[in-house]
Amino acid sequence: MPEKLTNVTLILVDFLLMGFPDDQVLQRLWTALFFLIYMAALTGNLLIITLATIDQHLQSPMYFFLKNLSLIDICYISVTVPKSIMNSLTNSHSISFMGCASQVFLVIFFAGTEFALLLVMSYDRYGAICHPLHYEAIMHRSTCVQMVTASWLSGCLYGSLHVAGMFSVHFCGPNIVHQFFCDIPSLLTLACSGEQVLEYVFIIASCCFAFVCFVLMVVSYVYIFSTVLKIPSAEGRLKTFYTCMPHLTVVTLFLSSGFIAYLGTASKSLSSLNLFMTVLYSLLPPSLNPVIYSLRNRDMKVAIGNFFGEKMIPKI
Repeated sequence: MPEKLTNVTLILVDFLLMGFPDDQVLQRLWTALFFLIYMAALTGNLLIITLATIDQHLQSPMYFFLKNLSLIDICYISVTVPKSIMNSLTNSHSISFMGCASQVFLVIFFAGTEFALLLVMSYDRYGAICHPLHYEAIMHRSTCVQMVTASWLSGCLYGSLHVAGMFSVHFCGPNIVHQFFCDIPSLLTLACSGEQVLEYVFIIASCCFAFVCFVLMVVSYVYIFSTVLKIPSAEGRLKTFYTCMPHLTVVTLFLSSGFIAYLGTASKSLSSLNLFMTVLYSLLPPSLNPVIYSLRNRDMKVAIGNFFGEKMIPKI
């Protein structure tokens, strides 16, 4: 096991990921939970990707975006969970400097891409409800591809900026990361005093940009709700509102879990609460997103029934 670093580190070989409890029984329980959640997330998201690809009734822009969201969720959860499970099973806690930098980049890359895609999906709902007659022109296939590409590129840029800001510093003190993966709040506690300025600048800029995106989502839904309220029948209003519920639920889950978790992840000591909060934003959204979209979507229910060879008549 690598030695703990006590002085300024000029050439850092590796970090120690100490996110799991020292108790072997608790560690095995957490590992089993991680494995079950990971398999559920993989199964659910792969099912959505498969259905949105082969089912002819799931070829609208919404399902194209949903397919990309599921792909992002698979990538996002696969960056951290398999490594943490392997470390626990082999009782090895080390991760190389480059491996840690790669985790930081990929986690932020996929999280940033997901947030950008959720913004695109809110625009899709806006077009479908507020401008139904022009929806096909607004959400043309080429336009959808361009917006998804822009989401992936923005996530890549976001991740590149943060990994450059985070790993341009020197690290002082122990090389112990009290998380089951490398994340920026934990690494900032290990950085030498006064060297985190660049990363803090990127964090502030990112928060400002995220806030602008959030405002755009809110504006989209203000227009959506005002349009829904103009529908004469209560049944029509309810049916139209239900088409927005999965997206609203996913956005709320993504933003609230990330916000709550990052309030408590920057810790220099291990705690069960810290681990739970990290699980909240790193495992919960990718595993629940397929469930949210499947339970609230009639076409998805029918597609699942057809895929498994069962006759399903969902309640409208």
